[in-house]
Amino acid sequence: MITKTGRIAAFTVSLAAMVAAAPALADHHSQPSAAERPPMSAQDLVVMPRLGDPMVANDGRTALYSVTETDPENYERSTRYFLQDLAAPQVDPVEIDLGESVFNLQFGSDGNLYFLSDRALASGSEENNGADKAEAYSRVYRLLVTASGEVSAPSLVADLHNGIDGFHLSPDGERIAVWAEIARDCEAFGCAGDGEAHLTGPGSGRLYDAEDGFFRHWDQWETPGTHSRVFVFGLENGEAVGDGVALDGGDDDGALTGDTPTKPFGGGEEIAWAADSSGVWFVARKADAAEPTTTNTDIFWSDLTGAAPQNWTANNRAVDTLPVPSPDGKWLAYLAMERVDYEADRLVIHLRDLEGGDTRALTEGFDRSFGSIAWTPDSRWIVATAQDVLDTPAFKIDPQTGTVERLDLMAGNEAHIGAVTPLNGDRLLFTRDSIGGPRELFLSEGWGQARPLTKVGMNILGNRASVVTTRFNFEGAAGDTVWGQITKLEGQQGPIPAILYVHGGPQGSFNDGWSSRWNPRVLASQGYAVISVDFHGSTGYGQEFTDAINQDWGGKPLEDLQKGLAAALQLDAQIDGTKTCAMGASYGGYMMNWIAGKWPDRFDCLVQHDGLFDMRSFYYSTEELWFPRWDFGGTYQEQKELYEKWNPVNHVANWKTPMLVITGEKDFRVPYSQGLQSFTALQEQGVPAQMLVFPDENHWVLKPKNSLQWHGTVFSWLDRWLGEAGIEPSGEPIAE
Repeated sequence: MITKTGRIAAFTVSLAAMVAAAPALADHHSQPSAAERPPMSAQDLVVMPRLGDPMVANDGRTALYSVTETDPENYERSTRYFLQDLAAPQVDPVEIDLGESVFNLQFGSDGNLYFLSDRALASGSEENNGADKAEAYSRVYRLLVTASGEVSAPSLVADLHNGIDGFHLSPDGERIAVWAEIARDCEAFGCAGDGEAHLTGPGSGRLYDAEDGFFRHWDQWETPGTHSRVFVFGLENGEAVGDGVALDGGDDDGALTGDTPTKPFGGGEEIAWAADSSGVWFVARKADAAEPTTTNTDIFWSDLTGAAPQNWTANNRAVDTLPVPSPDGKWLAYLAMERVDYEADRLVIHLRDLEGGDTRALTEGFDRSFGSIAWTPDSRWIVATAQDVLDTPAFKIDPQTGTVERLDLMAGNEAHIGAVTPLNGDRLLFTRDSIGGPRELFLSEGWGQARPLTKVGMNILGNRASVVTTRFNFEGAAGDTVWGQITKLEGQQGPIPAILYVHGGPQGSFNDGWSSRWNPRVLASQGYAVISVDFHGSTGYGQEFTDAINQDWGGKPLEDLQKGLAAALQLDAQIDGTKTCAMGASYGGYMMNWIAGKWPDRFDCLVQHDGLFDMRSFYYSTEELWFPRWDFGGTYQEQKELYEKWNPVNHVANWKTPMLVITGEKDFRVPYSQGLQSFTALQEQGVPAQMLVFPDENHWVLKPKNSLQWHGTVFSWLDRWLGEAGIEPSGEPIAE
């Protein structure tokens, strides 16, 4: 429920690096005192080791996790793997050597470790059928791993033409589901099909028909007639056999055409074996001309006969996703939204009785949106995560009554909990990250507060200056309580220049979590106070608060940002309100363009990344049309006045705040032409401006060297307008 208050409340948490008990990558040497530690740099962020999701062996005793490292010289990434004995969590993990190019690891019921690798087969080898030239594409392998870390030689499980994108093993170990991009008219995995029919020749042009649906999506141009498809093969003596069964029904009457996993962000979590291995549930959205306008994903069931799959959620025209069967085979839990074509509606856990067929909305009465589901091994409880104010805690849910209990797993704030794996004996294995540090692995016993198993980021963060984050709330638009955070170096004295962070989505949050991109800690380490505000439209405060931004993009959110900045300055006298810049990406970038026209006298500079500039041209060039249609109440033609009411281009005459524009040429969600237009507007207005264009990035900046360039450019821009010396990076005085 949204409450109303006129006071400012503050909760301060010191975010010094976590201290753990002798896990992988531990630094056992003495560390410098707090006063001697340098602040965190962009280089630190880029080379920070990254912990992968843990995987637990079938006996529940052993966990395997990955740590991806980045070479600080050439920025190439490599991954190490560790085994942790969960029965003896105080014992150091064991590193195992799995060879080159290993990903998507899974434990099989036969005790083997299965994985994908795109390593090239040896020329002339038996695995390569004696061929002289070995093709490098993704194949499935398996090997045995002992508790001491010894590994056997890998053996080939599945070698399918053109490679495999992902796989899931059946619980009984007798089948394997694999998926990849395959022409829809292919009856076998990886056949040629007519997937190139859109290349009409004699030139290189792609030909799209109005009935094809998506012609480009996120950062890729579509190949008409080709989709991500799942095939199931039998396993004999650890090798895939047969021609495979297409779960979409192949050429059967009523067969499905669509992508599984869904694009662009779906993964193996959308594909689930039945507990008895009798079939597979999977998520798909029908691919046709209407696909760019609908969020209607459904959960389908395949009995592995090759017949058309059954749509188990056909009655719901909104999102249905994340099927998770109970270990005892009695229930199927999944997430569902209620409202059609709204991608930020509340995700409610639904429960289907697999024997009787009845389905009920288990958490309908709990006003939070769940993002994950996991069953305890005895099928007694569901453990799920959901945003709640500035945290993402875990909740224990009774499948009989629907009672939801928030778990207290961490001393202090829960921050961001993820990758939850329930174990026998009321134990939980999970990851936790915060503004203070990246994700680490934790183990909880008896539903109690957890102990750390890793300190992956300690080698860097343990030698860097700590930051402090202060949570605060204030009375925002419509008298509602709005929350925010201030992050700055621990012990820093003012005056401290301020940066107003504006999150994207817009249905999102700058909550207490780590980010490899928009990271408050690395920015605060440059000497700034980073202020974020979860304005109306943010998630984690109930669905009514999230819905409040609908058709009001520049209204209540801007009011919240204005009041939130004032509240932060009132709360912390060390922050210098006369030296401020604002920055944001996506909707946050839109807000930079909106601020430039509607709040032009407040900031010394702006940083606008992938922001919407002209709502009309955006509408006609973006790909997922359900998004603007919901947020603006219809198409541009149907709601022209509303689109223009909140259109930044209409207020360009007021622009005078210096702006750095950043965009990626592979961004199809907010096409890079939006950035070009805003840069042109700045030039015509005579406003100091720069533009950074990445030809090889999408809506995000993902490559290590590009991340360094992004940070260096942003830091220089902020220093140019907020720096004490008043000197541009070039050495020239700042022009008035």
